[in-house]
Amino acid sequence: MYRRGKIWWMAYMADGRQHCESTGTSNKQLAKKILDKRKGEIAEGRFNLPRSNPPTLKTWADQFLETVAHPNTKRVYGSCIQSLSNFFGDARLSHVTPGRVEEFKLSRTKAGAGPAIINRDLAVLRQLMKRAVRQRFIGRSPFEEVDFLEERSYRRQAYILTFEEQKKLEAVATPLLRTLAVLLTETGLRVIKEALPLKWDDVDLDSRVLFVRQSKTQAGIRTMPLTQLCTKVLAEWRRLTGQDFSSYVFANPNNLQAHLKSVRKPWTRALKNAKIAYFPIYNLRATFSSRMAAAGVPDVFITQMLGHAGGLLQTYAKAITEYRRDAIRKLEAFRESSNATPVASPSSNDLIQ
Repeated sequence: MYRRGKIWWMAYMADGRQHCESTGTSNKQLAKKILDKRKGEIAEGRFNLPRSNPPTLKTWADQFLETVAHPNTKRVYGSCIQSLSNFFGDARLSHVTPGRVEEFKLSRTKAGAGPAIINRDLAVLRQLMKRAVRQRFIGRSPFEEVDFLEERSYRRQAYILTFEEQKKLEAVATPLLRTLAVLLTETGLRVIKEALPLKWDDVDLDSRVLFVRQSKTQAGIRTMPLTQLCTKVLAEWRRLTGQDFSSYVFANPNNLQAHLKSVRKPWTRALKNAKIAYFPIYNLRATFSSRMAAAGVPDVFITQMLGHAGGLLQTYAKAITEYRRDAIRKLEAFRESSNATPVASPSSNDLIQ
């Protein structure tokens, strides 16, 4: 036995493996009794048997939710747990069988939930059941026999903006939206997590690079070379807004100390004015990816430039800045070969929020 902080832990051998487990108590005498009980289970061959009277799924899920620190993650998990509780009710962990999980999937589908939402619920349930196996509340997880739903066939295909459509869009967009559209199609940044929070300190116009310092994942922290077009548009946007306008590239006009959170309304209006069917602005990230592929850039570099976490190939084929610059040159050459002349830069008198 040993202590971690005030709590006693116990280490023991079972089935040829060492196990470390918290006794959950700061009382040494009680901890010894718990260890003796575990020794007895091992000696009698009952160690791998599930415990009797496991908790309900709801109680187990609520305890798990208390261990989640990040507020956004906690909110998402809480929503999933609510869906699980609505279906399973007061069922104990041992009653969450593969058959019941299949019934849950069917019930959620009939209620109109999409595969992605159902899979998110299942992912949380799988995590709960995995923990339950570790604590020996159940003998095995139902997910040994349960598959997730196929999402790919249900997903809406990303809309790839053509160069001609982009010219029409930029012609009717506000200067801010025009700048943002060029940035997204020339760099593939994530709109909410990377582009809108961008600061001028993150942009080096002289060296034609920008630094993504906060992202959705660790792989998203990266350096992005800029095309000549993107550099020109960003420089013009900075000239229009003024050097001391805000530290943010896309500042909130009502609070210059904060950045814009969304551009949904101006984006929808611009698409309508350009007579282009609506598609989410984050599809411009797919447009960047598609153009890079058409320009002949290898997939591994496109993946890195998008800030995706990759597999073994990506781990051992880190793209240095010069390789990324070469990819950007290919993108520029592809645009020029497509006769995609950008629209004229905005004048200061058409600068609107």
